[in-house]
Amino acid sequence: MRTADVEGLLVFTRDGHMAVQVRNLEPHHVDSAYSSAGYEASYGTISPDVPNGIIVYRIEGALVRELVDQDLPRAYSLVDDQLILTSTRDNENWRVVWRRG
Repeated sequence: MRTADVEGLLVFTRDGHMAVQVRNLEPHHVDSAYSSAGYEASYGTISPDVPNGIIVYRIEGALVRELVDQDLPRAYSLVDDQLILTSTRDNENWRVVWRRG
């Protein structure tokens, strides 16, 4: 799996909301279904399924408008100061590691 040169911010609130902003620092990046012009931003609610290690991210607003009102299931694990998220969709193969800052 390739490592991307990115920086960003992931915020969780106590009342079950999440917001994410990511900027791709690579000069010749290729946008994904989640980004536009090398930038990804969205916010919404999360519903945890702790026994199965999954959260469902319900997009309420996003830079990429097609994401709004989608439910995005994500597998998660916590390792030391890292949150590791992966897609549970068969057509996606990615992993994101967030480090507490």
